Amino acid sequence: MSEEQRVRLDKWLWAARFFKTRGLAADDIGRGRVSVNGQVAKASRELKPGDLLHWRQGTVQRTVKVIASSHVRGPAPQAQALYEETPASIAARERAAELHRLGAEPAASLEQGRPTKRDRRDITRSVAEWQRWSASLDDKPDR
Repeated sequence: MSEEQRVRLDKWLWAARFFKTRGLAADDIGRGRVSVNGQVAKASRELKPGDLLHWRQGTVQRTVKVIASSHVRGPAPQAQALYEETPASIAARERAAELHRLGAEPAASLEQGRPTKRDRRDITRSVAEWQRWSASLDDKPDR
């Protein structure tokens, strides 16, 4: 493969429109959140067609296969031609969108105006109960 077909990981993620800026892409890569072919990568890692990228975008795990490289950020249709998302990743993204659509917004229970201190406590309590999870609770045997 010639050197022109390879592009830095942070540039590719920005050009493929997964991140709004190259700096944001580099930050996520620097925190070890992006892997290439199953290995945590650096921002300067050069991608080539066929590489498999895996990272978390919001609450959704994304997995895409690199189809082409680009050094410039183009329109969305051009960016979508740079990669192919795996069927498992598409299913997970659709499942997360459905859960988000069905999930109730805690603040929606407020009928009018700014929440009172009591309302804020209730909202915080309901969100904490809904999202609470502990590995230690899962590890304990049932008695």
